[in-house]
Amino acid sequence: QVQLVESGGGLVQAGGSLRLSCAASGRTFSVYTLGWFRRAPGKEREFVARISWAGTSYADSVKGRFTISRDNAKNTVYLQMNSLKPEDTAVYYCAADPQGIRPLATTPPAYSDWGQGTQVTVSS
Repeated sequence: QVQLVESGGGLVQAGGSLRLSCAASGRTFSVYTLGWFRRAPGKEREFVARISWAGTSYADSVKGRFTISRDNAKNTVYLQMNSLKPEDTAVYYCAADPQGIRPLATTPPAYSDWGQGTQVTVSS
């Protein structure tokens, strides 16, 4: 089982930026498919972004504003969030498919391991 620990959440004004980090355990981090998801109050968990050997993909709602990246030497995946909006307010979760067998995955069931989440609040 992969351990995932998110950090970097907080309170920011609309238009501001935050960078989330997710540190992962394991020796084969470079092959993991990694995703960011979020859950807003009263809503279902939704896909935000993912990164794998096949590249990156984003939800339409964040495309052009958010960037996912990874540092394999540090076993860490990042989510740079710019031009934040109040509707981005949610708990953000990092997820991993450690075997990398679902490189295009954008749905929660494809990911076996999850972090505890970090709160992002965007004020208007």
